[in-house]
Order: sequence, then C-alpha cells, then structure tokens
Amino acid sequence: MKNHSNPSQGSATVPVDGQKRRHRSKLERRQIVEETFVPGASVAVIARAHGVNANQVFHWRRLYQNGLLDERKPGPQFVPVRIEDASQDEPRSASATAEPPSGTIDIQIGVVRVRISGSADPDCVRAALEQLR
Repeated sequence: MKNHSNPSQGSATVPVDGQKRRHRSKLERRQIVEETFVPGASVAVIARAHGVNANQVFHWRRLYQNGLLDERKPGPQFVPVRIEDASQDEPRSASATAEPPSGTIDIQIGVVRVRISGSADPDCVRAALEQLR
C-alpha cells in the first residue's frame, strides 16, 4: 500500500501479521534518523530495533535532510552583531559636524564580508542580508 499523503507527514506501512500501523511523530522519526548518523551505525539494525522497515528510515533521512522533520517551522535566523563607535576612531573636523552623520555597516558571515557605507537604506540592507543567506 502506497501512501500519497504529504511527505512531511508520517508514511504508513502495510500491517504485518495482523499488527496495527504505528504512527510516528516527527520527533520520533527525527530521533530514529539521528541515530543513523552516528559513525558506524547501521540503518538496517536501527530500523529493526524500532520495528520500522529500513527503506522507511531512508525516506525519513531524506525528509530530515530537507528540513521536513523539524517540529518548528523555520523562523528568522539571527547573526551576531557588534556595534562600534566610529566617532572615537576618527577625529571630526568643524565642517564634518555640520553634515548629518553617516555610518558604515559591516556584515560578516563566514568568509563573506559586506560593507555598506553612508546612509543605509533599509531595503538595501535587507537585500544584502537575503543574498548572504
């Protein structure tokens, strides 16, 4: 029997020897899958220990790798931010005090670094952050 439901939902298996199907929550499926990622672990042995077909566990692994076994919906991911006072680094001249202050935004994620200088338009900053994801 093939299940045509949403792949992020549980897949049903055909009952064997009159046993009822067992629904596994995303948490249970995720825990079983995570056991298979331990070095030296055998998917077949882990599946058997949990009373699941190994092919089902391989299917759950694909769902896991695509983020479909996460209990929570993915939300915004935050990155660390460090705010530095640039006014202490550079002395201001008399003419500079009359101009509106301009700043610099440095964004570094891994090895990628983006610097936005001057008046930062929020849409520009948002676009830069979205491209870095």
